[in-house]
Amino acid sequence: MSEVVGLVAMSHSPFATLLPAGGRSWPGGRFLADAARVGRAVKRLAPDAVVVVGPDHFHANFYDVMPPFVLGVEEVLGFGDFGSRSGPLPVATELAWSLRDQIADAGFDLSLSYSLTVDHGVVQSYDMVTDVPLVPLVVNTAAPPLPSMGRCVELGEALGKAIRGADFDGRVLVVASGGLSHWLPSNDPRDPAVQGERREAMIHGRKDVREFAAAREPRVRAMGRNPNAQVNAKWDQWFLDRLREGDLTSIVALGNHGLEAHAGTGGHEIRSWLIGQAAVAEPLVWTSYEPVPEWITGMGIGTTFEVT
Repeated sequence: MSEVVGLVAMSHSPFATLLPAGGRSWPGGRFLADAARVGRAVKRLAPDAVVVVGPDHFHANFYDVMPPFVLGVEEVLGFGDFGSRSGPLPVATELAWSLRDQIADAGFDLSLSYSLTVDHGVVQSYDMVTDVPLVPLVVNTAAPPLPSMGRCVELGEALGKAIRGADFDGRVLVVASGGLSHWLPSNDPRDPAVQGERREAMIHGRKDVREFAAAREPRVRAMGRNPNAQVNAKWDQWFLDRLREGDLTSIVALGNHGLEAHAGTGGHEIRSWLIGQAAVAEPLVWTSYEPVPEWITGMGIGTTFEVT
């Protein structure tokens, strides 16, 4: 039987690697320093495996087939976007299969991958926290229609039960990667603003993933360095406070429109946090937050264990 040793939930951003802070006083400096502190705390926890819950940003999943949830069970490859790690990642295959079977028994038909590509939405937080074998759970947070926040909480509850009942004799950490508030262009092919080559690439990008990514990255890079980019620090702190209280109901009650109004379209990535906290079933006891408009994101971290 496995033991759940805690949750690390943290924001990610392409600009954490593209525009790394030169010190604590630089934009993102506090976030990176506190992420390093969390990494040291995780090392003391000594997990044997980690379940990483995070999104894909049109590097593996496209609108030809857009699953709400994908579990990797064998080969996992980092895409290498925005300076994140590329190539093979270590996989806790025994744990992955045990989770898949139990989550299926709980009524979730997860999509399954024997060869899963993950981008910075999974790799960045994983690399900041640990290097033990992982089980990746990719959640669709970018491509409407999205799984509801309530369904994500239910999946988290099933995931936590599955970890605790897994045929895996080890200590398991849960890492949730995504958010917090940030405003991004629409990714909905039904939106009249999504037209031409961009719409075609979102649907058929799998035909040449590298070409699509190469065309997209300059547009993303151009969004960085703007000290006036929109970030809702007040809402981000409200969100962190709700997780300190273990109150997922108030967050779910926002619905998609309420969430977007407060946290932008990029705020949908907080679904990873909901899954992670529901799985661990404990409130956050330590948080860190820095609004980083230059990275277009509110950069938050939360853990269910103390960080010194």
